[in-house]
Amino acid sequence: MTLKMNGAMTSAQMGKRLKTTGEGARQHLIRLSEEGLVAEERRVEGRGRPSVYWSLTQKGHDHFPDSHSDLAVDLLDSIQTTLGPEALDKIVSLRGARAQERYRAELDRCSSLAERVERLAELRTAEGYMSTMEERADGSLLLYENHCPICAAARLCRGFCRSELEVFRALLGPGVAIERVEHILSDARRCAYHITEQKLEA
Repeated sequence: MTLKMNGAMTSAQMGKRLKTTGEGARQHLIRLSEEGLVAEERRVEGRGRPSVYWSLTQKGHDHFPDSHSDLAVDLLDSIQTTLGPEALDKIVSLRGARAQERYRAELDRCSSLAERVERLAELRTAEGYMSTMEERADGSLLLYENHCPICAAARLCRGFCRSELEVFRALLGPGVAIERVEHILSDARRCAYHITEQKLEA
């Protein structure tokens, strides 16, 4: 969970987060490495010996839930084969519309953009996306999604990713710019969205 939420870390960093010793964390990481769940990477940082960073392998990522991925992929493939891509697009659009309606009922209670994005992160976390929000010094926001519970389906149909971005844009309104800056399907470790409130001209 720690590596999933924070990305590559040294054993000392992981030990600090887990409130244990760096050596204890290193032994745990070695055991996970033997199971093929994590891998080490040596990084040169100034003088001295390289630092060893640990990160999840694809097998490690696969240990997190993926919303019945085999069944979902089989159903989507069957729909696309028998009914055509238009039918699959309609399903993706319907899913997006339902999600937008569900989220809007919660976000309408929030007053500021930061409150809305933070509440959206909470809702997405409840659905398995392990979402967090970060406020930046320039006033912009970052919405992180450290896991994708529909990743297998999204690999088959990229429409799911497009739909989610459209849902976010609809929810946050025309005065807000949203850009996906990290994408799991582009081999990033997470999805990330940069969110800025635009000043409307008088």
